[in-house]
Amino acid sequence: MENKRTKTKWLLGIIGVVILAGGILRWVVFQPYLIPTPSMEPGMAPGDHILVNRLSYRFWAPTRGDVVVFAFPKDLKRTFVKRVIAAEGETVELRDNKVFVNGDAIPEPYVKPGDYPPYGPERVPEGKVFVLGDNRRESEDSREWGLLPKNYLLGKAGLVYYPFQRFRFISRAS
Repeated sequence: MENKRTKTKWLLGIIGVVILAGGILRWVVFQPYLIPTPSMEPGMAPGDHILVNRLSYRFWAPTRGDVVVFAFPKDLKRTFVKRVIAAEGETVELRDNKVFVNGDAIPEPYVKPGDYPPYGPERVPEGKVFVLGDNRRESEDSREWGLLPKNYLLGKAGLVYYPFQRFRFISRAS
C-alpha cells in the first residue's frame, strides 16, 4: 500500500514539473501568434499559426532575413509580422521591383511577385531596422510608417505549426 502511494506521489510530481516547465516555456520563451493578413504570402498565409522565440533579441541582434513579430509603431497594442530587410548601418533602396542593400540587389525567393513603388535610398540608424512584408503589394510596413525601433521587437518567428499541412520551420530563405 505504501509503495503504491510513493509511486503516485512520484507520478504527480513528474506531471507537475512537466506542466510547470511547459508553462514557463510558453509564457517566457515561446509565444504563439496568428497571421491575420496576406502581407507575408506566399510563405505565411492568413490563418497560419506561428511560434515566436521571445528571447532571441535579448541576446542577439536582428539580421537581414529574420521574420519578426513586433509592436506596431502606430498602435502598440497591435502586433505585426514582417521580414527584416536592412539592419543597423545598412542602406536600403527599392527600385525596379528589387531590393538593394548597400548597393547590391539581395536575393528574395520568398517574395510574392508584383509591382511595388520605389523607396529610398535610406540609411538605417543605430537602434532601428527596416522591415517589409513578403507580399509587397499587400503590406503595411517600413515604407509607410518608417524605420522600426529595435525595442519594439517581440521575437523571432521560428515555425508555422498550424494548419498541420503547412507545418515548417521558418528560415531566412523562406
